[in-house]
Amino acid sequence: MAAQPKRGGVSLPERRPVSKPESNILARITSSPIVSRGKQAASDAAFVSRKLIRSTGKAAWIAGTTFLILVVPLIIEMDREQQFNELELQQASLLGAPPTAPASK
Repeated sequence: MAAQPKRGGVSLPERRPVSKPESNILARITSSPIVSRGKQAASDAAFVSRKLIRSTGKAAWIAGTTFLILVVPLIIEMDREQQFNELELQQASLLGAPPTAPASK
């Protein structure tokens, strides 16, 4: 049997010969030391920004959990004490006692 070409396949375009990097202006620019230093600087900036964002996130987590554990119960207790003082004043006024100013701490 003779080899027949396949039907329905995708044919690739023919390859052009690769020119020398010295003759191609784009290749000379991309291989220049200024471009490589710029790439290194961009890479360093991205690394530092990732580390900064990560450490900022950790600090925010620590501050948030500390706030929830220490400050929120204090706020709740202060509100509860204020409500208790108001209730005492209301009961005293209903019983006919002269209103007194709450003792300040």
